[in-house]
Amino acid sequence: MLRTAGRSPTSPGASRPGAGTAVGALFIATSGVWVSLSGTSPGTASVYRCALALPFLALLAIREPRSEAPQHGLSLAAGVLFSADMLLWTQAIAEVGAGLSAVIVNLQVVLVPALAWLVDREPVTRRYLLAVPVVLLGVALTSGVLDGGGTGADPALGTVHASLAALCYSGFLFLLRRSGRRGPTARSYLAMMTTAALVSLPLGALWHGIDLFPGWAAIGWLLLVAVCGQVLGWLLVAASLPHLSSQVGAILLLLTPVGALALGAAVLGERPTPLQLLGCALVLGSVVAVAGRRES
Repeated sequence: MLRTAGRSPTSPGASRPGAGTAVGALFIATSGVWVSLSGTSPGTASVYRCALALPFLALLAIREPRSEAPQHGLSLAAGVLFSADMLLWTQAIAEVGAGLSAVIVNLQVVLVPALAWLVDREPVTRRYLLAVPVVLLGVALTSGVLDGGGTGADPALGTVHASLAALCYSGFLFLLRRSGRRGPTARSYLAMMTTAALVSLPLGALWHGIDLFPGWAAIGWLLLVAVCGQVLGWLLVAASLPHLSSQVGAILLLLTPVGALALGAAVLGERPTPLQLLGCALVLGSVVAVAGRRES
């Protein structure tokens, strides 16, 4: 298994990083359903999902050993990118459709390993290169694009917004992995979410406005986003990614659209088509093929 310099093998996420990332990705998959049920604007959802997570993250950060100082520069940059990703992707859903926006933002499976190769000189394996086309086809099928999921109010502008979201998302994942290798996980992640909440306030207000009190029902749904997505999901990913290669981490995070499809069927009554089920099978098969093999 890949070990990262400067991190103890007994640190959170080190013993089973693949399982930790997979479980985290499935928690993150719930976010879209809860945001949809909240009925709030992109700015409102972005601010609340981060702000409501801060008390939980602060409690975890207080309990974390203080032998290492967090990398504030990386954490702040990651928080800005996460805020931009949330706003751009949520907007793209209405403009280009949920299906195509999901496909475009998951280009992280290509972009994150490319960043790791360019910046950290991390080698790209043959197994991963062979899996990428299958993965992209699987995500496209899972999203419903080939079943008419690429429709929206403004497809051209939505494609631009989703592409920018993919770049921000990839940058966030790259910095999340780096910050976890260089400092305490909970305190670094707390700094990221604090930054994301603060940045989302002005950006969301300029984007499509922020409702500072959207109602108790909406706040309840957004609290679920905060707990499931920001605390349980992304914190687990943050603790696990530094102990995986960028390629395996990127592949495992594709469990998010698969989980979202399953949850949409269970909670919202959505019925996946045969092509979407085939896409899920391709993604899951790729996860097993790439992430199921222990790294040396």
